[in-house]
Amino acid sequence: MTTTGGRTLLAVPNVSEGRDRGAIDAIARAFDAGLLDVHTDPDHHRSVFTLAGSPGRLAASVVAGAAEALERIDLNRHDGIHPRVGAVDVAPIVYLTELDRGAACAEALVLGDRLGHELGVPVFLYGALRDGRTRAELRRGGPRRLAERIAGGELRPDFGPARLHPTAGATLVAARPPLVAFNVELEPPATLEDAKRIATRIRESGSEGLPGVRAIGLWLDHEGVAQVSTNVEDHHRAPLAAVVAAIARHAEPRRAELVGLAPSAAFDGFPPELPVVNLRLLENEVAVKKTSAEK
Repeated sequence: MTTTGGRTLLAVPNVSEGRDRGAIDAIARAFDAGLLDVHTDPDHHRSVFTLAGSPGRLAASVVAGAAEALERIDLNRHDGIHPRVGAVDVAPIVYLTELDRGAACAEALVLGDRLGHELGVPVFLYGALRDGRTRAELRRGGPRRLAERIAGGELRPDFGPARLHPTAGATLVAARPPLVAFNVELEPPATLEDAKRIATRIRESGSEGLPGVRAIGLWLDHEGVAQVSTNVEDHHRAPLAAVVAAIARHAEPRRAELVGLAPSAAFDGFPPELPVVNLRLLENEVAVKKTSAEK
């Protein structure tokens, strides 16, 4: 991993493949040497890749991995429980300091342009790059509904063709600070309906809403348990300990899972008795990659 003036950006492409190990490994190799982490889930049928790179170079790594994903994924045959509209569903560029926000925005726009024009995938911007538009707004109704909205003139891609790719759908691109993808499994006999009810209450718009928290309730067939799956957009306003406490008011947490990497501050005050699967901290992984690159 090379950096420009010591500056590092991250990319976190979410790919709609969580079961075919050969495909996941091939996509990981295509993302190149900046790969920090791969998180795979067969129920979600999704893999989250975390890459580090310098401004001006990171977009190329994402495009290389996306090209491999397009060769291996047909969204028409996808049956995972996680909402999605694309084979490469989202591909945000992440800035670690406010000083790098501008560089991240520029890199995200380059990425969107290249995905659209080189791979023929329509790209929709979200977040600060598109007036605060959310992923949920674009994913609502899935690929079929998104195609209808494009055809009807309600939506127009920011980059690429004005139609979905026949097997890869669309890709959502943003520039943002670190987001924590954090899931909590519920102890039986909690049901899918329990998980959905809890998610409705604790998400930002809910009756017990936590600021900047997105939440959905899911059922994991492989584990035979219900799960509250969250995205925590600001871990300073809603630390993970607060997310666990909010869930625990309604059902007993069985264990937690970190998807990708998280800043260490997100775990301030976290209950030590609750096990966390895939607990890997962002600062540690970036430091290790920088050290290995300097050798």
